[in-house]
Parts: sequence; C-alpha cells; structure tokens
Amino acid sequence: MALPIEDLTVLFQDQHLIAVAKPSGLLVHRSKLDVHEQDNVLRRLREQCGRFLYPVHRLDKPTSGVLLFALDSDSARSLSQQFERQLVSKHYLAVVRGYTDAVGNIDYAIKDRDAKNPERNSARTAYQRLARIELPHQIDRYPTTRYSLVDVKPATGRRHQIRMHMKHIKHPVIGDTSYGKASHNRFFTDHYNSQRLLLHAQKLIFCHPADGREIELNADVRQIIGVDDGQFNTVLADPAWQWD
Repeated sequence: MALPIEDLTVLFQDQHLIAVAKPSGLLVHRSKLDVHEQDNVLRRLREQCGRFLYPVHRLDKPTSGVLLFALDSDSARSLSQQFERQLVSKHYLAVVRGYTDAVGNIDYAIKDRDAKNPERNSARTAYQRLARIELPHQIDRYPTTRYSLVDVKPATGRRHQIRMHMKHIKHPVIGDTSYGKASHNRFFTDHYNSQRLLLHAQKLIFCHPADGREIELNADVRQIIGVDDGQFNTVLADPAWQWD
C-alpha cells in the first residue's frame, strides 16, 4: 500500500496566484531529463488545490524554496514577462566551499550542457557573504576546511546558473554532484548527515499581475517543515559559524 503524499506548504494564495515551498529532491513538472520520475510539484499541487496551474518559472530538482504558479492565463503571461525582463528579484541561500569575498558580481556567459550545439548565453549573478565557518578537518591539502554561507541574487535565469557561476569563481555549492567536489560533499554527508544540494530559494519579489502591488514571498529554510528534512538546518545550527 502506497503512503499518502504530503501536502505542500502554501506560502501565498489568492484568485490569481499560488506559491508553495518546494522540497529538495522534487521536480517542478515532468521532464525528459528524468523520464522515470512521476512525482512532481505540479501534479501534487493540482491534486491539493483542485485547480489548473500555470508554471511561470522553475527550480532545479535538488533546489528547495519559493515556487510560484499562476491560476489563469493572463496572470501567467504577466508573470512570465516579468521573469523574462528580469523584473523579478530572486534571493537564494547557499553553502559554498571556501571563504568568498564579502560581496561579488559574476558576469560569465554559460551554456546548457544538455542542449544540442549549445551557445553561451549572458548570465549575471551577485552575492553577499552572510557567514563563514572553519572546521578542524583535513579534506584537501590544508589541515582545516572553510566554507561560506552566501545570499545569491541571480539577475538572469539560466539553467544551473548559480551552480555554474559559483563553480566558475572556485566556490562550488556543497552537495552539487554536477559542478562540486565529491570529497567535500562526502564530508557534509558524514559530518552533518546532509545529502542534499545546499541551495535554497528563500525570497521572491515581483509585482502582482492584477493590481501591480509588490509581493514578497519568503520561505525560511529554518522554519518551513518538509523543505529539506532538516539537513540544511543541521548545517546552519553548527555553533562554529561566524556571522558577518
């Protein structure tokens, strides 16, 4: 007998929009990149709210956080245009390898590695370091290992943009099996029991498609139950973090 599927945490809902806290490890919708996976946010939420939904953006399967849907075609069109015109403010929380600069801007064209004959597309990401941690464990050639907690704000919305940009500046996201380093990922699994990508969409700011008022949606990874089964929380709870 199959276990019942848990309802998603609804962050906002009115007659035009609905936003939920997406758990890590769940697809937004069916994808040819993961053809055998039937479970996804779109399917769950349609059953949960009994409405037809229009996806207006997406998060990678291992990324958790704020995910927005429209409930009518006009709202979907308006929101999609805001994303395309880079009018939506997006903030992500990430744990990355090494000590980053206090603030930084990355302007580096990237390409979709799954596309045929891919061309590089312009991509821009800003970040601000929130905290640092140094642990007395040797993973590479140094006797200790360092990590940073950063607030990442992508201006553009390319696939895997944050993950590829953080790798580009030699600060890959922990838990990233595509662009990260396996030894550091294994350390977080052994030390924190964290087996997920430590990337979380914590804030989304946009204009409501019906009346233009500013809407700010937040999904605090430390408060939203079910977003990551406590793995991100366990990492952030380490008292060795030094907050900037």
